[in-house]
Amino acid sequence: MARGILSEQVKTRSKQLFGYKINQLELRLMPYIQYQMMNEQRLDPNKISPDERDVLAKWREAGYITGGAGGLSITREFWDIINDICFIAYVEKIE
Repeated sequence: MARGILSEQVKTRSKQLFGYKINQLELRLMPYIQYQMMNEQRLDPNKISPDERDVLAKWREAGYITGGAGGLSITREFWDIINDICFIAYVEKIE
């Protein structure tokens, strides 16, 4: 299994959950958001690229996240979405 790939299954699920198909950049940003929320609950501006800032702005505009380097908050809905998508994209499943 290739991990972290923007598969058709990931695209389909993101369309169901977000209303649009995510791109590879969004997929790769989700595990970082998960990690930060479980640990520091803030973003490190030195680890965020300009393109990733655009994604974060889109998620802010959608109401999924607030804050950033000074403290990050996310909605339960967004937490559930990124966990669902990351499970599909990154986790080896038992069939």
